[in-house]
Amino acid sequence: MSSASALRHLVLASGNPGKLREYQVLAAGHDLELQLLPGFADIAEFREDALTFAENAAGKALYYSRHCPDLVFADDSGLVVPVLGGAPGVQSARYAGLGASNDARIAKLLSTLQGTHEAGRAAYFVCVIAVALRGRCLAVVSDKVDGRILESPQGTCGFGYDPVFYFPPLARAFAELNLEEKNQHSHRGKAFRRLIDVLQ
Repeated sequence: MSSASALRHLVLASGNPGKLREYQVLAAGHDLELQLLPGFADIAEFREDALTFAENAAGKALYYSRHCPDLVFADDSGLVVPVLGGAPGVQSARYAGLGASNDARIAKLLSTLQGTHEAGRAAYFVCVIAVALRGRCLAVVSDKVDGRILESPQGTCGFGYDPVFYFPPLARAFAELNLEEKNQHSHRGKAFRRLIDVLQ
Protein backbone atom coordinates (compact mmCIF):
# COMPACT_ATOMS: atom_id res chain seq x y z
CA MET A 1 0.00 0.00 0.00
CA SER A 2 1.39 3.38 -0.91
CA SER A 3 1.46 6.22 1.62
CA ALA A 4 -0.97 8.18 -0.56
CA SER A 5 -3.59 5.45 -0.52
CA ALA A 6 -3.07 4.95 3.23
CA LEU A 7 -3.82 8.60 3.84
CA ARG A 8 -7.08 8.32 1.92
CA HIS A 9 -8.36 5.28 3.80
CA LEU A 10 -8.71 5.01 7.57
CA VAL A 11 -10.48 2.27 9.51
CA LEU A 12 -12.15 3.11 12.81
CA ALA A 13 -11.66 0.47 15.50
CA SER A 14 -15.33 0.47 16.42
CA GLY A 15 -18.65 -1.05 15.51
CA ASN A 16 -20.50 2.19 16.29
CA PRO A 17 -21.96 3.81 13.15
CA GLY A 18 -22.78 6.97 15.11
CA LYS A 19 -19.15 7.50 16.00
CA LEU A 20 -18.17 6.81 12.38
CA ARG A 21 -20.61 9.47 11.13
CA GLU A 22 -19.15 11.97 13.58
CA TYR A 23 -15.64 11.34 12.27
CA GLN A 24 -16.83 11.41 8.66
CA VAL A 25 -18.18 14.92 9.24
CA LEU A 26 -14.84 15.95 10.72
CA ALA A 27 -12.98 14.39 7.76
CA ALA A 28 -15.06 16.22 5.14
CA GLY A 29 -12.87 18.16 2.74
CA HIS A 30 -9.72 16.21 3.59
CA ASP A 31 -9.95 13.49 0.89
CA LEU A 32 -10.23 10.79 3.54
CA GLU A 33 -12.35 7.66 3.31
CA LEU A 34 -13.41 6.32 6.70
CA GLN A 35 -15.08 3.01 7.49
CA LEU A 36 -15.80 0.78 10.45
CA LEU A 37 -13.51 -2.16 11.05
CA PRO A 38 -14.91 -5.12 9.05
CA GLY A 39 -15.97 -7.97 11.31
CA PHE A 40 -15.56 -5.88 14.45
CA ALA A 41 -18.33 -7.75 16.29
CA ASP A 42 -16.57 -11.07 15.69
CA ILE A 43 -13.29 -9.96 17.28
CA ALA A 44 -12.79 -10.44 21.03
CA GLU A 45 -13.34 -7.06 22.67
CA PHE A 46 -10.29 -5.06 23.75
CA ARG A 47 -10.40 -4.27 27.46
CA GLU A 48 -9.95 -0.54 28.04
CA ASP A 49 -8.65 -0.86 31.58
CA ALA A 50 -5.47 1.24 31.42
CA LEU A 51 -4.95 4.22 33.72
CA THR A 52 -4.62 6.83 30.95
CA PHE A 53 -6.53 7.82 27.83
CA ALA A 54 -3.35 7.46 25.76
CA GLU A 55 -2.72 3.87 26.85
CA ASN A 56 -6.31 2.91 26.11
CA ALA A 57 -6.32 4.55 22.66
CA ALA A 58 -2.93 3.15 21.64
CA GLY A 59 -3.68 -0.29 23.00
CA LYS A 60 -6.98 -0.42 21.13
CA ALA A 61 -5.44 0.79 17.85
CA LEU A 62 -2.60 -1.74 18.10
CA TYR A 63 -4.92 -4.61 18.99
CA TYR A 64 -7.42 -4.07 16.19
CA SER A 65 -4.75 -3.20 13.61
CA ARG A 66 -3.66 -6.84 13.79
CA HIS A 67 -7.04 -7.77 12.32
CA CYS A 68 -6.92 -5.36 9.37
CA PRO A 69 -4.37 -4.55 6.62
CA ASP A 70 -5.25 -0.83 6.56
CA LEU A 71 -4.49 2.08 8.86
CA VAL A 72 -6.59 1.66 11.98
CA PHE A 73 -7.38 4.47 14.39
CA ALA A 74 -8.97 4.38 17.83
CA ASP A 75 -9.80 6.96 20.44
CA ASP A 76 -10.39 7.30 24.13
CA SER A 77 -11.98 10.36 25.63
CA GLY A 78 -13.64 11.59 28.75
CA LEU A 79 -14.27 14.33 31.26
CA VAL A 80 -11.66 15.40 33.80
CA VAL A 81 -12.55 17.39 36.93
CA PRO A 82 -9.34 18.34 38.75
CA VAL A 83 -11.02 18.94 42.12
CA LEU A 84 -12.18 15.31 42.01
CA GLY A 85 -8.64 14.08 41.46
CA GLY A 86 -9.21 13.77 37.72
CA ALA A 87 -12.48 11.81 37.93
CA PRO A 88 -14.48 10.70 36.06
CA GLY A 89 -11.40 10.47 33.76
CA VAL A 90 -10.90 7.15 32.00
CA GLN A 91 -13.95 5.88 33.89
CA SER A 92 -16.21 8.54 32.31
CA ALA A 93 -18.47 6.00 30.60
CA ARG A 94 -18.59 3.81 33.72
CA TYR A 95 -18.70 6.55 36.36
CA ALA A 96 -22.11 5.52 37.71
CA GLY A 97 -21.53 1.81 37.09
CA LEU A 98 -21.65 -0.48 34.07
CA GLY A 99 -24.71 0.09 31.95
CA ALA A 100 -25.67 3.31 33.71
CA SER A 101 -27.45 5.97 31.65
CA ASN A 102 -26.10 9.40 30.77
CA ASP A 103 -28.59 10.88 33.23
CA ALA A 104 -27.28 8.65 36.01
CA ARG A 105 -23.67 9.63 35.33
CA ILE A 106 -24.58 13.32 35.29
CA ALA A 107 -26.59 12.95 38.50
CA LYS A 108 -23.65 11.33 40.27
CA LEU A 109 -21.28 14.06 39.07
CA LEU A 110 -23.57 16.87 40.19
CA SER A 111 -24.16 15.21 43.54
CA THR A 112 -20.43 14.80 44.10
CA LEU A 113 -19.81 18.46 43.27
CA GLN A 114 -22.74 19.78 45.31
CA GLY A 115 -21.65 22.83 47.30
CA THR A 116 -18.44 23.26 45.30
CA HIS A 117 -17.74 26.90 44.38
CA GLU A 118 -17.33 27.96 40.75
CA ALA A 119 -13.53 27.80 40.70
CA GLY A 120 -13.69 24.22 41.95
CA ARG A 121 -16.04 23.26 39.13
CA ALA A 122 -13.34 23.74 36.46
CA ALA A 123 -13.23 20.79 34.08
CA TYR A 124 -12.04 19.73 30.66
CA PHE A 125 -12.85 17.17 28.02
CA VAL A 126 -9.87 15.30 26.59
CA CYS A 127 -9.58 13.08 23.52
CA VAL A 128 -6.63 10.92 22.54
CA ILE A 129 -6.48 9.30 19.09
CA ALA A 130 -3.95 6.66 18.09
CA VAL A 131 -3.33 5.23 14.64
CA ALA A 132 -1.60 1.91 13.96
CA LEU A 133 -0.70 -0.28 11.01
CA ARG A 134 -0.44 -4.05 11.39
CA GLY A 135 0.57 -3.99 15.04
CA ARG A 136 2.81 -0.93 14.89
CA CYS A 137 1.74 2.38 16.41
CA LEU A 138 2.37 5.28 14.03
CA ALA A 139 1.04 8.26 15.94
CA VAL A 140 -0.74 9.30 19.13
CA VAL A 141 -2.31 12.76 19.31
CA SER A 142 -4.49 14.50 21.87
CA ASP A 143 -6.34 17.71 22.51
CA LYS A 144 -8.72 19.12 25.08
CA VAL A 145 -11.34 21.79 25.66
CA ASP A 146 -11.66 23.71 28.92
CA GLY A 147 -14.88 24.61 30.68
CA ARG A 148 -16.68 24.12 33.96
CA ILE A 149 -19.46 21.97 35.37
CA LEU A 150 -22.88 23.58 35.65
CA GLU A 151 -25.16 23.06 38.64
CA SER A 152 -27.92 21.65 36.39
CA PRO A 153 -28.18 20.36 32.80
CA GLN A 154 -28.77 22.75 29.91
CA GLY A 155 -29.56 21.94 26.27
CA THR A 156 -30.71 18.83 24.46
CA CYS A 157 -27.99 18.27 21.86
CA GLY A 158 -24.85 16.20 22.21
CA PHE A 159 -24.44 13.26 24.57
CA GLY A 160 -22.61 12.17 27.70
CA TYR A 161 -21.73 15.06 29.97
CA ASP A 162 -22.46 17.74 27.33
CA PRO A 163 -25.53 19.15 29.17
CA VAL A 164 -23.49 20.07 32.25
CA PHE A 165 -20.27 21.17 30.51
CA TYR A 166 -20.27 24.96 30.19
CA PHE A 167 -18.03 26.39 27.45
CA PRO A 168 -17.10 30.01 28.36
CA PRO A 169 -16.01 31.24 24.87
CA LEU A 170 -19.57 30.68 23.56
CA ALA A 171 -21.31 31.16 26.94
CA ARG A 172 -23.31 27.95 26.48
CA ALA A 173 -23.29 24.34 27.52
CA PHE A 174 -21.91 21.88 24.98
CA ALA A 175 -25.44 20.47 24.65
CA GLU A 176 -26.59 23.90 23.43
CA LEU A 177 -24.11 24.06 20.55
CA ASN A 178 -25.03 23.20 16.99
CA LEU A 179 -23.05 20.53 15.14
CA GLU A 180 -20.77 23.01 13.38
CA GLU A 181 -19.90 24.75 16.63
CA LYS A 182 -19.36 21.44 18.41
CA ASN A 183 -17.04 20.13 15.69
CA GLN A 184 -15.01 23.33 15.70
CA HIS A 185 -14.47 23.45 19.45
CA SER A 186 -14.78 19.88 20.73
CA HIS A 187 -11.89 17.85 22.04
CA ARG A 188 -12.60 15.13 19.46
CA GLY A 189 -12.70 17.60 16.56
CA LYS A 190 -9.47 19.26 17.62
CA ALA A 191 -7.69 15.93 18.14
CA PHE A 192 -8.84 14.55 14.78
CA ARG A 193 -7.63 17.67 12.95
CA ARG A 194 -4.31 17.20 14.70
CA LEU A 195 -4.21 13.59 13.49
CA ILE A 196 -4.85 14.71 9.91
CA ASP A 197 -1.96 17.18 10.18
CA VAL A 198 0.35 14.45 11.47
CA LEU A 199 -0.61 11.97 8.76
CA GLN A 200 -0.14 14.53 6.02
